[in-house]
Amino acid sequence: MPFEAEGILRLLLAAALGAAVGYQREKVGKPAGFRTHSLISFGAALFTIASIQAFGVSADPSRVAAGIVTGIGFLGAGAIIHREGGIVEGLTTAATIWSVAAIGLAAGTGLYLIAVAATAIILLVLFLPHPMR
Repeated sequence: MPFEAEGILRLLLAAALGAAVGYQREKVGKPAGFRTHSLISFGAALFTIASIQAFGVSADPSRVAAGIVTGIGFLGAGAIIHREGGIVEGLTTAATIWSVAAIGLAAGTGLYLIAVAATAIILLVLFLPHPMR
């Protein structure tokens, strides 16, 4: 399969897996939902694919991974809200934003099974009952 076709499949997988996590966040009423998570995963995959294709063996693709990890932290930080009385909200959503970026990175490098397994694990964690309630 030509790399362009495989690249498109990687992008579609990344978007779909991010959407699955985002659907759960939207279902429970969180502001970062289906579209946000899908686009974050898609973007991470696109950056990964572009860096592999554009710079090839002469560059270090791990730098792109490091940039994604760092940059996505700013988006996650935007999801965290400090309320009066020391209440902090949005930590789980911030963690899912960070996690779907990693899923996109995995899908972008062709680690399909890892990306799907990571999504399943994240969804399992999100659907488990909260132990402190």
